[in-house]
Amino acid sequence: MKKIMSIFSIMILIALTGCGNPTPQKPGEAVQTNSGEKGEKKITIAGNGGVIESAIRDVIAPKFKEETGITVNYISGLSGEILSKVELQKNAPQIDIAFFVPVDVIRAKDKDLIEPVDASNVPNMKSVDPRFIPTEKAAAPVFGLVIAPAYNTETFKKKNLKPIESWNDLVSPAYEGKTAFADITNDWGFNTLNGLALSNGGTTENIEPGLEKAKDLAGYSNTFYKNSTQMMPAIQQGAADVTVMGSYSIGELAVSGIPIKMAVPKEGVPLQAFSAGLVKNTPNSEEALEFINYLVSEEAQQFISEKGFYPTVEGMKLPGKYEESIGLKGSDKTFKPDFAKFAEIRAQVSDRWAKEVTPELGKKLK
Repeated sequence: MKKIMSIFSIMILIALTGCGNPTPQKPGEAVQTNSGEKGEKKITIAGNGGVIESAIRDVIAPKFKEETGITVNYISGLSGEILSKVELQKNAPQIDIAFFVPVDVIRAKDKDLIEPVDASNVPNMKSVDPRFIPTEKAAAPVFGLVIAPAYNTETFKKKNLKPIESWNDLVSPAYEGKTAFADITNDWGFNTLNGLALSNGGTTENIEPGLEKAKDLAGYSNTFYKNSTQMMPAIQQGAADVTVMGSYSIGELAVSGIPIKMAVPKEGVPLQAFSAGLVKNTPNSEEALEFINYLVSEEAQQFISEKGFYPTVEGMKLPGKYEESIGLKGSDKTFKPDFAKFAEIRAQVSDRWAKEVTPELGKKLK
């Protein structure tokens, strides 16, 4: 009897040993697999929170799982933060797909953190509007937008203020400091600076006129906001009547009942997108590519446009509920920024903004 019990005990020890992890992981690393407890396939996506996260979590991911059986996990964060995470995890990726703003697509490609994405591995890229592609063979544009001025239509009517027709019109004592402009570290803020440069004889290559005009912008502003979670309440609560935002945020405010309308300056607005990058060395590349391909399908783009994003697939239109607030007319000027140049000069320009522009905040207000 003792012999039987001894053999039984040894068998239990062997079974328990087999349940352990035979290869210890280094600190900060995690074991990644595309299978769940019952063989379920999974992928992990990192992207912005808010409306982008809700579009993926609530609509796109459930529909994709229904069609493919693949579960989508979502991690929210800002584009720059996500880029840093991907870089830190490059030897043991825990993210399969990363959503980046255009400048961070360039940076991720330069750092060799993403695999090429084009029609050869994502067939639906053949139907994507090339104006939304930040750079060739890098990432798939998914959430289309422009970054543009917007204003409270009721306030402008009440105060008899003229509509915004130029980026220079953002600089005015008539707004009485009730503005919501983003800091240069935010993509909205950097595009505001670029718009001010274009409207004062500058270019992305020569941003100097924009920096000079930005000092006046600061003079008539109380603060520069760090992100959309600070800017949106300022508009909602009436603390700001003039802003520069992503068109999707303007549309979201408008359909919620805020009297806000996007303005397209005569110098134009930058057309761009949040793009899906395939993280290099992910073990789930096949499933990730299938999801990216779905994201740029007409079906998914229809869902995404219902959240206020311009469809990135050619021939599709923005839903009617957004036309009045963020609809682009054929006569409206749009342009594709030089994102590579943006990436090149951003650190230097951000440093100058902090030293030369931010100290001017509020100095021209009564």
